[in-house]
Amino acid sequence: MTDPYGFLRTPRNPVPSRPADQRLGDWREVHAGQTLLPLVSEQANRCMDCGVPFCHGGCPLGNLIPEWNAYAAHGDWRAASERLHATNNFPEFTGRLCPAPCEDSCVLAINADPVTIKNVEQTIADQAWALGYAPPVPPGRLSGQTVAVIGSGPAGLATAQQLTRAGHTVVVYERADRIGGLLRYGIPAFKMEKSHLDRRIAQMRAEGTVFRTGADIGGRVDAAELRRRHDAVVVAVGAEERRELAAPGRELHGIHQAMDYLTCANRVGEGDCAEPALTAEGRHVVIVGGGDTGSDCLGTALRQGALSVVQLDIRPEPGTDRPEGEPWPLVHPQVYRISHAHEEARGRHGTDPRLFSSATVHFEGDADGRVRALHLTAVEAVGRRPMPGTERVIEAGLVLLALGFSGPERACRLGEQLGLTRDDRGNFARDADYAALGVSGPPAASAPPAGRAAKAEAPPWAEAPTPGAPPAWGRTREQRPARRRPDGVFVAGDAGRGQSLVVWAIAEGRATAAAVDRYLTGSTALPAPVGAHDRPLSA
Repeated sequence: MTDPYGFLRTPRNPVPSRPADQRLGDWREVHAGQTLLPLVSEQANRCMDCGVPFCHGGCPLGNLIPEWNAYAAHGDWRAASERLHATNNFPEFTGRLCPAPCEDSCVLAINADPVTIKNVEQTIADQAWALGYAPPVPPGRLSGQTVAVIGSGPAGLATAQQLTRAGHTVVVYERADRIGGLLRYGIPAFKMEKSHLDRRIAQMRAEGTVFRTGADIGGRVDAAELRRRHDAVVVAVGAEERRELAAPGRELHGIHQAMDYLTCANRVGEGDCAEPALTAEGRHVVIVGGGDTGSDCLGTALRQGALSVVQLDIRPEPGTDRPEGEPWPLVHPQVYRISHAHEEARGRHGTDPRLFSSATVHFEGDADGRVRALHLTAVEAVGRRPMPGTERVIEAGLVLLALGFSGPERACRLGEQLGLTRDDRGNFARDADYAALGVSGPPAASAPPAGRAAKAEAPPWAEAPTPGAPPAWGRTREQRPARRRPDGVFVAGDAGRGQSLVVWAIAEGRATAAAVDRYLTGSTALPAPVGAHDRPLSA
């Protein structure tokens, strides 16, 4: 066990990042090349091994945090790795990218500083690779059944690895030219170097997972035909429908979606080009949106040599303490947080780059149709109505829209071809066991292939709504068209949940794999850490 008095004797001490001026000169991770072991083991010793470890509830994966904290405290990296991988397929991803809701739920956080769980997790994962404790785990036998996973983000990869290890033949289809989804092209290398992703993909190949890149399912490749070729299909395409900004002047040159900008920067890191097609070099940059994507754009723009960077956040500036309405152990309370990119900007310019309670009014362009300025206004904390007399103008040569996402892309015909429907938030609808839901009419795919376990017959298809009938949301339960389950189709990750965290994506991938395995074989031993409709513990 850990030191029972460790939390009293040892203050919280997160792993320090490299100096801001040093890391702004490269694209390596903010902690790259540092010796972490003595500090991390000491910090793991602060874990109280609580009788009721609330950190478990804060983590959708149900990570066995007190157990691997104890092993890390004693330097037993093999045992720590085994307990960590027992619940998490990709701890090197979450240790770098997850905002650590487990730390918000740590019992120490009631009236003190929580354990540095995220630092411990990353170190265990890195030690596992360095010491050879993460070998491929191929299945002992094959089931003879095949599964198609559409999308190679964290949810798709977790689904694929779990099903491969269970003995099914899994093919991952990715629209882009490389595997990884937003882990590849949406996350900057200074947050997670791509070598960590490449290493996991190589492990999965060795286990038997098959990868197909350049496969535009729903576009060049018909999804219904893919369903006919496989015993089950998992839709894990993420939530990539970008939110727009309906402000006058949006059509001006120099205003771009944040994800397009980040993809250009990541392609340089992949060696596709020497210079990005879209760069912040020598420009005054304004980022509209105060979330993680906006922070990623901030760090990228600083490294590219932007003249200045301002980040607009429509939310009011939070305080340093938990609000009364968000008591412990609610996860991710609205408190003032500084990302590494904010720290870098503050070090360069002396102030926080964010303007809180600010909203865009309109854009101003030059004679050539390029954006030159952004007009903004302060907004009320409640209702976010513009406050008269607060309008101001800031110079802008590049504007990046980081407003989040609203479900799977509307232009993709994948959902139509598989017979899927969307819920009221724009995500693909599914039941509590991740099985996709559709509306009246037979599924796009024909009868399910032979070979899977026999299942109860689905209810008869409901009749199509008659022309002129009221919309579904205005009818009584009896009037609405019955939803059906497109047989053998499942929805995992952000495609069904909406924009979320990497830790939720991995948890959903593991749970979806259990549902698919049960569908194919009639039972499963795979873990299902979350249900499709579970939500974080929040106010």
